[in-house]
Amino acid sequence: LVKAAARRLRARLDEIAEWQTIENGKPLAESRGGIEAGASTLEQYGELGPVHRVRSLCGAWEALDVMVHEPLGVAAVIVPWNDPVAIACGLVGAALVTGNTVVLKPSEKTPLSALQLAACFEDLPPGVLNVVLGDSRAGWPLVNHPDVAVVAHTGSIATGRAIAEACGRQLKKAVLELGGKDAMVVDEGVDPAWAALQAAVGAFANAGQICTSVERIYVHEAVAASFLDELVLRANALRMGNGMDPATTLGPLIDADLRARVHRHVTSAVDNGARCLAGGAVPGGPGFFYPATVLADVRDDMAVMREETFGPVAPVRVVGSFAEAIEAANGGDYGLAAVVLTASEDRAQYAWRALDVGTVKINAAFGGAPGGSATPHRSSGIGFGYGPQLLDELTATKVVHYQPTLPA
Repeated sequence: LVKAAARRLRARLDEIAEWQTIENGKPLAESRGGIEAGASTLEQYGELGPVHRVRSLCGAWEALDVMVHEPLGVAAVIVPWNDPVAIACGLVGAALVTGNTVVLKPSEKTPLSALQLAACFEDLPPGVLNVVLGDSRAGWPLVNHPDVAVVAHTGSIATGRAIAEACGRQLKKAVLELGGKDAMVVDEGVDPAWAALQAAVGAFANAGQICTSVERIYVHEAVAASFLDELVLRANALRMGNGMDPATTLGPLIDADLRARVHRHVTSAVDNGARCLAGGAVPGGPGFFYPATVLADVRDDMAVMREETFGPVAPVRVVGSFAEAIEAANGGDYGLAAVVLTASEDRAQYAWRALDVGTVKINAAFGGAPGGSATPHRSSGIGFGYGPQLLDELTATKVVHYQPTLPA
């Protein structure tokens, strides 16, 4: 049934992508990519579910010992607005194939695309997948409902902490993927133009509204000047506009509050000594647009380097060594992901071991094999949010020891 939903989602890909772009403003091509990823995730869990059942143990020769995964019951799935269909597909798909029923609560900013996704599950029996629309007044009763056995949430740290506290009081499970302040390390010896391309993709895709967006950049002094020149060119080349326009490469931010926060981070940095090399000004006219912005001469004590910005801002700090960059990248409270650009095999091997994050990407801002599953570090979350291990998170494990009565 989950794979059938994936087929319907693919058949309606263009239509549902348009719904998503109308709601959150991301360029239509990016919306299509997210819907495609969501369909692939449903297919993945449709294949993994039937084989996620029993592990045999070696006990007494005459006995049978197994570990059995059982559904937890009702799973509350609370998803954000920035990639609502793709994220929902992962959590809903994994919950369903492990035998749970689901209550999906999308962001109040993207309710319609969630309803379109739910319609793709038309073959499910009534009550197996339910959608509740609304803001926190709908979410908190769901989190605190005694019949909800597990809460799976992707979103902000503030909301995630509150959900964790509520679940802790009730001794129910929470699976949380929260915010990030992902660092990119640019080593000496790399091509500055290529590195700037990776940085631009990482910082400006979906207007920086991705949990794993590049939010701070540490570049080696040997390539810093050329890197900054190239990054400014990339930022200035992006075209702001309506996400439905094929020429648009930089859509709007989700609302006025987020734009105000992004601009506050930028202006505070400039007021405290940073240089704005591109962007940095709120454009006139309708829509919550903000230009791709490049900041130089930033310090790690600035808000733009400490707090999640969630906008198209690339703050760049020049460092004197690769080791200094890795140390700085490990600063702060977040530990979601990091990117390392280097031509050195030794430094690449050192970096992925040294970085205190759940996901490390070497020489690519985005990417990875299907099924990759990591646990966020520090304040960025708890539990596996993706991959085969998510099936473990959404089940309870029971041990069965069966020793039959043998004939004499």
